[in-house]
Amino acid sequence: MPGRRRDCAARRDLPSPSPGVPGAQSRRVGATRPGLYGQNEILVAEKEGQGASPPKGKGQEVGLSAWCPQVWAGAALRPGALWAAAWGILLLAAPAGAQRGRKKVVHVLEGESGSVVVQTAPGQVVSHRGGTIVLPCRYHYEAAAHSHEGVRLKWTKVVDPLAFTDVFVALGPQHRAFGNYRGRAELQGDGPGDASLVLRNVTLQDYGRYECEVTNELEDDTGMVKLDLEGVVFPYHPRGGRYKLTFTEAQRACAEQDGILASAEQLHAAWRDGLDWCNAGWLRDGSVQYPVSQPREPCGGAGSAGVGEGANGGVRNYGYRHNAEERYDAFCFTSNLPGRVFFLKPLRPLPFSGAARACAARGAAVAKVGQLFAAWKLQLLDRCTAGWLADGSARYPIVNPRARCGGRRPGVRSLGFPDATRRLFGVYCYRAPGAPDPAPGGWGWGWAGGGGWAGGARDPAAWIPLRV
Repeated sequence: MPGRRRDCAARRDLPSPSPGVPGAQSRRVGATRPGLYGQNEILVAEKEGQGASPPKGKGQEVGLSAWCPQVWAGAALRPGALWAAAWGILLLAAPAGAQRGRKKVVHVLEGESGSVVVQTAPGQVVSHRGGTIVLPCRYHYEAAAHSHEGVRLKWTKVVDPLAFTDVFVALGPQHRAFGNYRGRAELQGDGPGDASLVLRNVTLQDYGRYECEVTNELEDDTGMVKLDLEGVVFPYHPRGGRYKLTFTEAQRACAEQDGILASAEQLHAAWRDGLDWCNAGWLRDGSVQYPVSQPREPCGGAGSAGVGEGANGGVRNYGYRHNAEERYDAFCFTSNLPGRVFFLKPLRPLPFSGAARACAARGAAVAKVGQLFAAWKLQLLDRCTAGWLADGSARYPIVNPRARCGGRRPGVRSLGFPDATRRLFGVYCYRAPGAPDPAPGGWGWGWAGGGGWAGGARDPAAWIPLRV
């Protein structure tokens, strides 16, 4: 039987075929093999028809039990002992990051009515940075004879269609969170059948889809939960000019400005909220798009193809681009600020080199672009005065549009990247939560020295707070 044994080994890693005969019953049979963390995985195969007889004709699909009786017999050896040992190893093993090409394990015997069923919330759940959210997931059995003891609960984050990151796993009293979810993730534990995950101190990176998997011995089921964040999408390009960023550089640029690359769904929602930008930028999935709410010829015209196109324009889509060679701008996303952004107006306009010292004297740092956008959108910061930001650009936020402040629509106005040596602006500062203000109201800023403003030291190093 050497030929059949080799063929059996080759068939173990093939996906289960779909039933090809109308009305035929499908039965899944399986065997075990060493898997990730040392546990035994259930190998899945399908047999068409009701019997377990050898193949009857050319082209008929055959299950592993017909070709490999020795493998099927091995699967029946002490499943309870193998189960306990396997998942004990899993809880003690450290994950190796995202797992690519993970195969979902499903094993349901023909005629059984006690399979586990997982239910999650339809749509999505919404939170914000720094918040606490519950990812809902419950499970039950189609037959009441099953116990909730010995059930394994596992949460993973879907990084892309073929990659998953471990978030949390529980088997009885043993619980473990992984990576940056340590100390933030725990089970809600609201009675039997509750597999909901509580996630605290939500970060921008938590945005995305999560899979809830419930496994009881040889039965399992999964459900999907999408976590969305309240926030704002903003376009970004560096001082070097437009269309200068590869995909990796765009990711880094967003992170440096207190954001992450926006998703296609977030960009589409921003377009519906009025975002109009005539320069293409990278999105999280590697595509390049841009939103046009006021159609015009330089931006693709009113008749160009796009998502949600119509009288109000649309989202123009360049598709998926070469992420290491092609260069575009970036569309970043940021969420609620834990601190506060404020404008600091010195007695005299200051160069960019003095902006950091000005904010530091108030217990703060120069605000990043994403922080200014978040303060404008979520804290309703409205200031008709341009100020320096951390990337060397000058911008100002407008909540209530007026003619002298840059147009009829709200938004964050940009003056680009002025000459850093020109003393034209104040500065927008960001103070983290709990940071004291060492210079309360009534203090201004300037240079001290003999002769006051008419003379004396104008070196930024000598710049100190002055009473006004």
